[in-house]
Amino acid sequence: MTPTPAVETVELSKRYRRTWAVRDCTLSIPAGRIVALVGPNAAGKSTLLRMLAGLTTPTSGEIRVLGRDRETADREFLGWIGYLDQERPLYRGFSVTEMLRYGRETNPGWDDDRAHQYLADLAIPLTARIGKLSGGQQAQVALALCLAKRPPVLLLDEPSAALDPVAREDLMHVLLQAVVDDRITVLLASHAIADLATVCDYIVILAAAQVQLAGEMERVLATHRLLIGSADRSFDLPSDSTVIASSTTGRQASTLVRTGSPIGTWLGEVIQPTLEEVVLGYLRGRGAHVGAQREGAGMGGAAS
Repeated sequence: MTPTPAVETVELSKRYRRTWAVRDCTLSIPAGRIVALVGPNAAGKSTLLRMLAGLTTPTSGEIRVLGRDRETADREFLGWIGYLDQERPLYRGFSVTEMLRYGRETNPGWDDDRAHQYLADLAIPLTARIGKLSGGQQAQVALALCLAKRPPVLLLDEPSAALDPVAREDLMHVLLQAVVDDRITVLLASHAIADLATVCDYIVILAAAQVQLAGEMERVLATHRLLIGSADRSFDLPSDSTVIASSTTGRQASTLVRTGSPIGTWLGEVIQPTLEEVVLGYLRGRGAHVGAQREGAGMGGAAS
């Protein structure tokens, strides 16, 4: 029996007047994964997360969370999703204790012991006013509020934006521990690709309002190759190959290809790319027309 995906979307779209923020997004996210959601500004990442959280109504398409349709679910469904954007919706005049009390009174599944333990581990004083905390501490408090709901699905939109390296590492540590403890599914939108490479095991690349690539992180890296060599030499690729992006600097060419077969005769270097090289390849190549698509515009290809 195939496990129920944590999140499914079918041709999910959102249009603002003539501009598509997300178009024809079809995904199936396995449960218990940490998913890297990457793409340039205006690619549709925030819109996608807000639709999954129920904060934005889709123009068309379907959303299912843990097998249940988003449109027909009851109020209990709201407890299944934790959502945190980079604005960190906290009351600056509250103390940390008052913020936790607010969370306890508004969330039926609240785990007060867990929230307090998270903050104690990070040495965040409960008597401090939210507005007096550092940006990193505010992010940790906001994450503690989300995790104390014990949601099966956690949506994070740039949670580490503007945080220093130590604060980012602390936040990622708390997140990883929660995934290990509760087997939650996390969709994490971020531009910090180096951070994503260390914590995520699934990736979704968005560009031009569409999914360009979605799949297991390990398999994505294993099925891409970076070919580096002389710009004036041609090469033969296996029949199952797709050229994602190519660039030339002086006499040297660099080509990112996707293939499940060994590269044939090639006089240059064949390198397994880093996650950052794969992401940039899709954004500069197949997703080079970055920006929201307008109605009637051509649709970019997607890979799975």
